[in-house]
Amino acid sequence: METVPPPARLAKDFLSILDLRHADLERLLALAAEVKAHRHLGLRAPTAAALAGRHIGLLFEKPSLRTKTTFEVAVRELGGDALDLPAEFAGGSREPLEDVARNLERWVHGLVVRTYAQEKVETFARSATLMPVINALTDDHHPLQALADVMTMRERWGRAPGRIVAYVGDGNNVATSLAHASCMAGITVHVASPQGYELPQHVLGEAARIATGGAEIRCFTDPDEAVAGVHAIYTDVWASMGEENEAATRRLVFAPYQVNNALMSRAALGAMFMHCLPAHRGDEVTAEVIESPASAVFDQAENRLHTQKALLLMLLGAS
Repeated sequence: METVPPPARLAKDFLSILDLRHADLERLLALAAEVKAHRHLGLRAPTAAALAGRHIGLLFEKPSLRTKTTFEVAVRELGGDALDLPAEFAGGSREPLEDVARNLERWVHGLVVRTYAQEKVETFARSATLMPVINALTDDHHPLQALADVMTMRERWGRAPGRIVAYVGDGNNVATSLAHASCMAGITVHVASPQGYELPQHVLGEAARIATGGAEIRCFTDPDEAVAGVHAIYTDVWASMGEENEAATRRLVFAPYQVNNALMSRAALGAMFMHCLPAHRGDEVTAEVIESPASAVFDQAENRLHTQKALLLMLLGAS
């Protein structure tokens, strides 16, 4: 059987893109491409037993289709066991999160947490001295999505210098992680948001600090200006989980930021459309765009599996 060398180990936890060094990101993307190419081999794949005997806990306080499914599949295809833990244990009311973490690390080899407050995943990571903790989404960051996004852009474009992705919409967790990962990969980021919904200043500073290959981050209020000549247009829902009571107000504020055929026509010829999903057709994007040949949304969704496999291998696979 073909074997691959053990991947370089990451720091103990993966809570945001900022936990990666540039070399880590490059190695992770290369490894994701390897496991994607080998997936058809099934049990004969070089990494099919990489997590044999390892148990990975999935603690999801927020609902999930893509993240949860791809982690369960990833762990099993790497030979490990995924445990679906009750969401109530992420609340911190039944017992302190510190105690939950210290119990779990006696039984499982890694913990994937999807929750609201970033401070919760940080508490799990700080309290568990042995067990790696992976952020599967918080209100502040969505780093797993950003890994798949960069992989998808690399697949479409090859190497990235000179490429530009425009994010149109709310300066939320998806926009934050996209800005971090894209700039780290050498991709310039344009962010177009209404006043009051921009990316935080500290995110702009972080993205600029880790940018390579001449990449930069630029902010706009005019979506037409932001997307002019870009190579990809990205959007997300206008009201994220926990913001449902703001949906009506946000629909009015963000209406000029809808990604439709007119907005896509301002991008470079052949520009792709990206979305983290789930999408609300008719709100942030029209059905015509999301179903068009330009759409890469299901490639992004597929690549969640491969980048998460690579992440698990780099956190746990080299013993």
